[in-house]
Amino acid sequence: MKLSKYNNQVPYGEKTLLYNAYTDKFILVEPLINDLFTAAKNEGPEALQEIHPTFFEVLKNRGFIVDHQTDELELVKLKRAQVDLEDDTEYKLIINPTMNCNFKCWYCYESHIKDSKMTAETIESLKKHISSVVGTMENLKTFHISWFGGEPFLFYEKIIKPVSEYAVAILSARNITLSTTYTTNGFLIKETMIEEFHKSRVRNFQITLDGNKEMHDTVRFVNSKKGSYDDIVANVLLLCRNELNVSLRINYTKSNLTNLDDIIEHLGPLEPEFRKYMTITFHKVWQETDKNLGEKVSELNQKFRTAGFRSIYGGVINNVRRSCYADRRYQATINYNGDVFKCTARNFSAESKEGSLNTNGVIEWNHKREERLDVKFKNKPCLECPILPICNGGCSQKALENAGKDYCVYNFDNNLKAAVILNKYDFLMNPPLV
Repeated sequence: MKLSKYNNQVPYGEKTLLYNAYTDKFILVEPLINDLFTAAKNEGPEALQEIHPTFFEVLKNRGFIVDHQTDELELVKLKRAQVDLEDDTEYKLIINPTMNCNFKCWYCYESHIKDSKMTAETIESLKKHISSVVGTMENLKTFHISWFGGEPFLFYEKIIKPVSEYAVAILSARNITLSTTYTTNGFLIKETMIEEFHKSRVRNFQITLDGNKEMHDTVRFVNSKKGSYDDIVANVLLLCRNELNVSLRINYTKSNLTNLDDIIEHLGPLEPEFRKYMTITFHKVWQETDKNLGEKVSELNQKFRTAGFRSIYGGVINNVRRSCYADRRYQATINYNGDVFKCTARNFSAESKEGSLNTNGVIEWNHKREERLDVKFKNKPCLECPILPICNGGCSQKALENAGKDYCVYNFDNNLKAAVILNKYDFLMNPPLV
């Protein structure tokens, strides 16, 4: 027997949190038990078995102790392959009907392209692609469609609606589950769309607020006299009252943090029975350089929870078992012009495309796709890291951008890694309100 290479010890008040990143199991121990665990690192787990057989069995059952011949790195690689490369039971399709937007947020990384929209020819190719996937993936059970952009609702009637209706028809005929999501600013949503949302099995809307009403309306506005905050909040409440899930993303900077709790008052009219359809998350705008805002955001998060809302601050990473969509073989992002990508978090430039959608609905991938799928487990620091099974060096995009050099998404800072573990434990112990 040997101790797992994916064991972690993190101080937790006067106790210690033991965490195994492969099994994703926690044990909270007193100082004396932690001393025994530390001693086992030097003397081997067999000595622990003699001193405290009960603790030994707990460690063994939760994966903190493994057989000598166990190659744990290979187990992680195998799990990643099963999730990212071999799972052909679901297909994830992201569609950009346009790269234009009705707002021009100062922090947006996308290159807005005026008058850009999917042509009738590309729409037909897109439909053929859906049909091709259904016809060739024999084990397909779930088809995910995510509408992105640009602002997808600029072309709801001309692009989203006909494609959605086609998808509903063809997937229903094969008893394949359709799941739809939207990333949208929420301004153009209409009550007349609600019935169609239910027909296309909409699972979630991600909608963003850029601060309270005053701050938001300086970022997203219709004109100099009209902001968008009131309309967006009204649409969020409309969706929730129709039992449609909304991830309300609140973007924060140092300058807008102090008044963000105003949003609680504006969400207040939402009846308690519909609040379970809203999840509030907090995200620092990527240009914000202040790294000391965490405590304030944590306090704000608690205020939303106290007010009766499901609220989350800080993601709970699990990048192997629940990896990024772009890490998966059976996934594609189709741009309005037929260019095909994997990742949506970068510019959709012609130089970055990983394939093209042809007129028969088939994606002709280039070498970049295989480079992406093969980039994992090439970073030496990751291979020795005790949180590899949950971090895995971040997403494939991060790995590609750091190819050929040693890197760490946590800047080789053990305190930041410990914070990830503590956040996972806090989420387990204090899940969002439902």
